[in-house]
Amino acid sequence: MKRIVLLRHGESEWNKENRFTGWTDVPLTPKGIEEAAEAGKLLMDLGFRFDMAFTSYLRRAVRTLDVVLERMDQMYIPVRKSWRLNEKHYGFLQGLNKRETAEKYGEKQVQIWRRSYDVAPAPLAPDDPRSPLLDPRYVKVPVNELPLTESLKDTVRRTMPYWECEIMPALADNDTLLVVAHGNSLRAIIKNLKHIPDDEIAELNLPTATPWVFEFNDDLTYRSDYMPGDAEEIARRMKAVANQASAPDASRDASPSARS
Repeated sequence: MKRIVLLRHGESEWNKENRFTGWTDVPLTPKGIEEAAEAGKLLMDLGFRFDMAFTSYLRRAVRTLDVVLERMDQMYIPVRKSWRLNEKHYGFLQGLNKRETAEKYGEKQVQIWRRSYDVAPAPLAPDDPRSPLLDPRYVKVPVNELPLTESLKDTVRRTMPYWECEIMPALADNDTLLVVAHGNSLRAIIKNLKHIPDDEIAELNLPTATPWVFEFNDDLTYRSDYMPGDAEEIARRMKAVANQASAPDASRDASPSARS
């Protein structure tokens, strides 16, 4: 049996401030670092030994991976980074507060931008300071592949070639891999693995720094999956992610540490 652990990064500064983050490169909060260390301890206690790890170009994912591997004393394993594992690009929404945006445009519209499959927010202008066209880390990426906004469908189209051409072939040569990425790039992968219909993917909410283990047969066919840890706490964190753009009275139970 082979395994891949999918892990969303720990709480970032803009998670804490409830902002749309996307490709904006913000650091982890102290709470996010603590979450990553707790995820590492959980995986270590479960006996995971990783052969290789993958992450995005964004520091919140890279830092989470570093903390997890340090906590597990596995910092020696090879790590590959790709822009294709970056978060969904939120276009003009990047940097805006989610609740304030819901008050301005309506919760229904914001939910469509956040969780629908094929509707993207309005794009950034190419010369916007937030544009990836101006970011040196993407200088080797073909210009026509860099997004100025994305729907989840676009994120699937960007992420899955890397999954199929890099990550799964690596699993063929190894037993256990770790992928640390983002809410929507991981949703793209999970949608594909579990064959989640387009109209149901909106209900999938990934909390920060919560491992999701996928098991595969030796021929790399999907076998099963599970989320280790306290089931009630995981459910609470998922609910908090779902509620973060809701009106205050609908989200008073949402914990800031679970926001994404």
